[in-house]
Amino acid sequence: MRFLLIEDNEKLAKAIVDRLSLDGHVVDHAPDLETAADCLASTAYELILLDIMLPDGDGRTFLETHRTGDNDTPVIVLTARSEVSDRVRMLDLGADDYITKPFDFSELEARCRAVLRRRQGAARNQKTFEDVVFDPLAGTVAVAGEVSDLRNRELRLLEVFFSAPDMIFSKSHLVDRLFSYDEDVSENAIEVYVGRVRKKLQGGRVRIETVRGVGYRMTAT
Repeated sequence: MRFLLIEDNEKLAKAIVDRLSLDGHVVDHAPDLETAADCLASTAYELILLDIMLPDGDGRTFLETHRTGDNDTPVIVLTARSEVSDRVRMLDLGADDYITKPFDFSELEARCRAVLRRRQGAARNQKTFEDVVFDPLAGTVAVAGEVSDLRNRELRLLEVFFSAPDMIFSKSHLVDRLFSYDEDVSENAIEVYVGRVRKKLQGGRVRIETVRGVGYRMTAT
C-alpha cells in the first residue's frame, strides 16, 4: 500500500520509511505541510502518518481541513504530547489513531495494520476474481487452489488490478503505485513485474492483458 509520512525530523522519517518499506509499502515522505499538499493533490494514499509540530504549520489544522474536505484516508498522528486532552482533541478532529513519541516501530506497524483492517471492515482482506484468490495481508495468491508467495511489488501490482478488474491501468499509473518519488525508474520496469505476476497466474482463468499503447488490465480468459 502507499503511505504518506508527514514528518520534519529527517532521521526519524528515514527510519520509518525504511521499516515500512520492508513490509512492502511505498512510503512518500513530506517534511512539511506544503509538500504534503502537493503529494495529496497528485497521488491517492491508503494511510497518512502525521506529525503535529511542523515547520510551516500545525498538523492539527491539517487534520481538521483534511476531514472537512470529506477525505476519508485514515490518519495516524505521531505526537510527543502525552496529555489525555491532546489525544482526545486529535481523535475528535478526525484522527483514526495516534502513537506517542518515542515509539517502538513494531507498535507503529501494528497500529497501521489495525487502522487498515478497520477501514477494510474485516480482519482479513481476501479478494477473489474467477478462480484466483488474492490475500494481501498474507502476501499470497492462490490459482485454482495452488498458493504462491508474492514479493513486495508483485503484491502491490495485484492490489491495483484487484481494486478494479477489467479496468485499464497505464504504465505511468502503475509506476506511481509501485515506486516512491525518490526511486529513479522507467515505465519499462513495469513490464518486468507484469511478467512475474503473469507467471504466478498461470493455470487459472485470469490473465493480465496488454492493451497496446494504453496499458494493462486484469481480465478473465
